[in-house]
Amino acid sequence: MDYFEAMNAFVRAVDLGSFSKAAAESGLKVSTVSRYVSGLEADLGAALLNRSTRRLNLTEAGRTFYDWAAQILSDVESARSSTRSLNSRPQGLLRINVPSAFGRRHIMPHIRDFLEECPDVKLDATLTDATVDLIETATDVAVRIGALVDSTLVAKKLAPQHRVLVCNSDYLQRRPKPKVPADLAEHECLAFALQPTGSWYHRPKAKPAAQLSEIAINGHLRANDSEALRDAALAGLGIALLPTWLVNADIKSRALIPILTDSEWVLAPGPERAIWGVYPPKRVVSPKVKAFLAFVEKRFGKPPYWDLT
Repeated sequence: MDYFEAMNAFVRAVDLGSFSKAAAESGLKVSTVSRYVSGLEADLGAALLNRSTRRLNLTEAGRTFYDWAAQILSDVESARSSTRSLNSRPQGLLRINVPSAFGRRHIMPHIRDFLEECPDVKLDATLTDATVDLIETATDVAVRIGALVDSTLVAKKLAPQHRVLVCNSDYLQRRPKPKVPADLAEHECLAFALQPTGSWYHRPKAKPAAQLSEIAINGHLRANDSEALRDAALAGLGIALLPTWLVNADIKSRALIPILTDSEWVLAPGPERAIWGVYPPKRVVSPKVKAFLAFVEKRFGKPPYWDLT
């Protein structure tokens, strides 16, 4: 038995919750993963897993061995990364995770150029709005949008996150254009279902340190997806508060009209909203991760191209 491979199969089976997922990730047969774990148990003289349920559950001995094995595997990977970093050429498989709409608009259109700059990198891109566990899914780097939650991940700011109030011209032909934020109370506001309150918040752009003011909003439509709210605004259903990276092309084409642009708008008060690159903490950041983050940050620009008028 290859003890290193057996430890890796055991750790990944625990991380992913099943032998079949660990086998699929490693290109092994399920029976091979099972044989590795059985071999470890025979060597250690103790059961490592309880297999009575669909989810693998660690025994006390299994938890002890898992903690040590996971640390050993991490140390080996750090040693490999440290040595490889002496050759700064990005190479190998890069697994990225990006939000669906942002990924389609502002990551995937640039991937060809990235792969031309880094020809020895192979890319595995997952587009999803779910917040995945980077360690559990073996993801190298993810793009996250909004306020960062407390975590052990390392974060690099790639671009600011700005929102803008938009509606289409048909809507403004039926309703008077809002002149001040308080006028929104008389309008159809398209609410984001995941926002924490039934209000939007604003402050003058000329006073970035000013306290946010709250405006209660009303309307007949709520949705949990920004692209759906964009479609509703394009259809003339009301006013939406959307990220500039989503509606920049619509504004340039005049399909959507920005309103109350003298104010900075947010869905909720709190920590800085931005577009972040996040990755698991490691002693050495691999060249492929560094190359990807540097590429997208440069490609977005300062200010980002979607904020240019």
